[in-house]
Amino acid sequence: MKAFTVHTGVAAPLLRRNIDTDAIIPSREMKRVSKQGLGEGLFAGWRYTLPGGREQNPSFVLNRPEYRNTSILLSGDNFGCGSSREHAVWALAEYGIRAVIASGFGAIFHTNCIRNGILPVCLEEEVIRDLAERVQEDPQNNLVEIDLNRCRIVCGDSELEFALEEGARHMLLNGLDPIALTLQQRKLIDQFENTRRKKHAWAFAPFEDCVEGVLP
Repeated sequence: MKAFTVHTGVAAPLLRRNIDTDAIIPSREMKRVSKQGLGEGLFAGWRYTLPGGREQNPSFVLNRPEYRNTSILLSGDNFGCGSSREHAVWALAEYGIRAVIASGFGAIFHTNCIRNGILPVCLEEEVIRDLAERVQEDPQNNLVEIDLNRCRIVCGDSELEFALEEGARHMLLNGLDPIALTLQQRKLIDQFENTRRKKHAWAFAPFEDCVEGVLP
């Protein structure tokens, strides 16, 4: 997983509340058997003029030229509510979104973000609206910097603090998904398995020996 330490990018305001995972990626866009290609389906119901089509809706924020290369979303409360589909986070990640700043998140979506290298930042709704107004003046030059080391957001002369649970912060800073996090304890895991094999050798006997009644 790509580590998140400091990221600077274009921030796009999508200031709607209760954006659910079906809006983030509609079920009709989830026909692939891998994570690749899901970025095309991100916000498909809003980005494109027709269901299943690819003609862009020019009024949607991510299709507007001033928000090209968006990597940070500014949004409203309860972002990522609804179903638990992890495809929503995969689609955001493939599109290039590295962080979502909202006043609240769906609980499962929040966890999925951490496990896939996307930083979910909680700020007050009024603070997000102020940040959006600052960005909208010139999105390509009013870039937003997010420093996870210091838990700071900087845009121009404005600096904001945010909080993130330490375990989640550790995973993002070090690029650790749940498997990689577990494997940090590889030595202890190996020690446990070696001890278990010695104490319970019968459990690891070849199947043929068990059939023949020959146990260690």
